[in-house]
Amino acid sequence: MDLFRDFWRKQRRKILVTTTCLGSGLLIYKLYNAHTRNLADLERELANERHNDELIKAQMKAHFETIQMIADTTTLPHALHHLSSRIVEEINVSSVMEKLSRGKGTLVPSEKLHLWSELKILSFTRMVVTLWSVTMLSLYIRVQVNILGRHLYIDTARGLASSHLLEELDLIDREDEQKFLTSADYLATNSMPSLISHVKSAVKEVLKGKQLKDVLTTRTLEETVIRILGLFMSTGSPHHWIDYLMMPQDTTTDVSSSDATVTKFHLLVTETREVLTSNEFTDVVEIALKSCTVALVEEMETQPGLATGIQLAKLLPQIEKTVPEISAVPDKNRFLQLIRDLPQVHLFFTLLYSKPL
Repeated sequence: MDLFRDFWRKQRRKILVTTTCLGSGLLIYKLYNAHTRNLADLERELANERHNDELIKAQMKAHFETIQMIADTTTLPHALHHLSSRIVEEINVSSVMEKLSRGKGTLVPSEKLHLWSELKILSFTRMVVTLWSVTMLSLYIRVQVNILGRHLYIDTARGLASSHLLEELDLIDREDEQKFLTSADYLATNSMPSLISHVKSAVKEVLKGKQLKDVLTTRTLEETVIRILGLFMSTGSPHHWIDYLMMPQDTTTDVSSSDATVTKFHLLVTETREVLTSNEFTDVVEIALKSCTVALVEEMETQPGLATGIQLAKLLPQIEKTVPEISAVPDKNRFLQLIRDLPQVHLFFTLLYSKPL
């Protein structure tokens, strides 16, 4: 016992220091293990979040591409057919051409000149109205289906997060959805006469100094179309052209509907108008119209004469041959494909679809 006490007295400091070090080491080891486990758990959570984020991005990308396909294969063909029919009904170029054909040798010079002048105005008006309408209708329908598709996707995702029953989800009413999409016919059904009248005024202003014997080249034709479009777009209040595409704001609410239904439909229409009045959409419109004008001239350049220069009177029949190409069915329409493939257009609708509600 004395030996133990003597040993303790001599080695106590060393024993205490050693014990303290061992205890501290054990504590540090346990803390390190706990920290390592926490890091591993955090890394697993982050990996799961990254996986979920990638899954959501992939699903949204697939849904976005589906939305674009719906616009090309379902909504746009119907609206385009209605539009082209209305333009032909409202701008009767064939009757003037028939009068000129039947009157060969019988028309006095003044009558002949009047008919040719009328044909000049009508041909350019029909060409520009068709070019503008097809371009704007294509962009407008894409705005519609992307806004609607984004609402439906996000509403469904939010609803499923809190409900397992699809019928319990607060989605956009089917009647509202149909009403919203069919409003794309507003241009052809309601606005066409007014649109034609305003475009014709711009055509008359730009062509008033051009005679039937004047020679036009590829460049001068392109400049002429761009001037007509520019004059039409800039005449009137800012964004006045939206009124050709959409019904006035005070008529978008159906008072006979329930408040919830009205709110959903009004939300879609209001958001659509906000998009159309944005600077970004205005930029996209300018790029699309410019690109389609260039494509139109290139299409006409394949016919003889324009590349080296052709008289305006001889150009008019070529215009009539080319105009139906602008409003052709989507899968055979190079103008619609051109609009769809423009990088600025693709970026605009990608950002529009991914915009949070």
